[in-house]
Amino acid sequence: MPKLTFPENFWWGAATSGPQSEGRFHKKHANMFDYFYEIKPEVFYKHQGPDTASNFYNDYKEDIRLMKSAGLKVVRTSIQWSRLIDDLEKNTVNDEAVKFYNAVIDEFLAQGITPMMNLHHFDLPVELYHKYGGWESKYVVDLYAGFAEQCFKLFGDRVKFWFTHNEPLVVVEGEYLFEFHYPQKVDGLAAVQVAYNLQLASSKAIASYRSLNLDGKIGVILNLTPPYPATDEKEDVRASEIADLWLNRLYMDASVKGEFPQELVEILEGEQALWQATEEELAIIKNNTVDLLGINFYHPNRVERPKYSPNSLAVDFMPDKFWRDYEKASVRMNVDKGWEIYPRAVYDIAKDIQENYGNIDWFMSENGMGVSNEERYMNASGVIEDDYRIQFIKEHLYWLHQAMEEGSNCLGYHLWTPIDCWSWMNAYRNRYGLISTNIHTQEKTLKKSAHWFKQLSDTNAFELEKIPD
Repeated sequence: MPKLTFPENFWWGAATSGPQSEGRFHKKHANMFDYFYEIKPEVFYKHQGPDTASNFYNDYKEDIRLMKSAGLKVVRTSIQWSRLIDDLEKNTVNDEAVKFYNAVIDEFLAQGITPMMNLHHFDLPVELYHKYGGWESKYVVDLYAGFAEQCFKLFGDRVKFWFTHNEPLVVVEGEYLFEFHYPQKVDGLAAVQVAYNLQLASSKAIASYRSLNLDGKIGVILNLTPPYPATDEKEDVRASEIADLWLNRLYMDASVKGEFPQELVEILEGEQALWQATEEELAIIKNNTVDLLGINFYHPNRVERPKYSPNSLAVDFMPDKFWRDYEKASVRMNVDKGWEIYPRAVYDIAKDIQENYGNIDWFMSENGMGVSNEERYMNASGVIEDDYRIQFIKEHLYWLHQAMEEGSNCLGYHLWTPIDCWSWMNAYRNRYGLISTNIHTQEKTLKKSAHWFKQLSDTNAFELEKIPD
């Protein structure tokens, strides 16, 4: 059996977020999903909302101890804008929230775990949407930059790794294209402007961080999904190229190179759909690129030519008018989630970063397998024997290791997630954690994968029974 060895200082970690783990305890403001649950609880799986989540607000000390037991050396979570800030217009802070986040950061450090902090994980304070249109407004962009500055000043002495957004494209898709986030709009023109404003917000936060001369690094977390064409025919290949511009290059180019892809700009101009931007804003984006990238990967995209011509008449603009999703036959699936399992995409992503983005430092910031009804795999000792998760991790690490052997500057691998967490409209339907959560009693237990991950973290190596396709 081949043995794969990773660098001694490799970041073995996991990722979660404030809105998915903390619960709403003592928050002054509701975020977008808090409010969504208030008005439409029926759209959430089993009517399970974010009020308690995994109770991290109350259990953080024991939760972090369990994370340590699972071998986690690095953990990414987020600071909730809706918790930290009292007056959203003035960016004054809530003292109780400051104490909480200080205690969390200090506890991570005391347990020998490096904390990474993200500043926006689908959790815009809903008041800013109702008053100003949320991310449609550049005023909200400036309020976000002010919130970010407060975070840097309060916690930047101990937090050395910061991230401006998690998966900004998901905000665009969920809120403005495909209706899986509140406000469930379908507005292609607004989606394009929001996409731009999120990048501007990221760049302004980076500018703020750098102005404080703190000893750390700042980046962004992007979900990359290589859009493989259905065939080698030019129409399908072209569809995949345009999909790639929107799904991947938009934020990759702006975050790393400081400019949006010119071909995408030209396509949007041709559709009379290009965002409103100023020269001053574009200069801010140009001059405030990231120090490192976090890359989330779960599944590939497969696309083909659109069913109808992009030049069809009386059709509202949507960014995906130039392609459509394609389901390849006989692929391996995580049937519970409905996602294709294709670990080789990790290699393709890593090589793309190496060859097209200056081989910038990056790490796998999320990867994981959500499975429902995991109790069916519980043994007589009460441990969930999630061998499928161990195999999933091994296969993705194989392709990551291959790219690293060829020179890709990958710094670490983070699983989603340390402890089973609340997952938006899916609530607790799919479980991703190394640690299981009983949402009725809040009892938390290490899964088999947690014990395996601890050994991996301790040895920086594992044996692979079979080389994956």
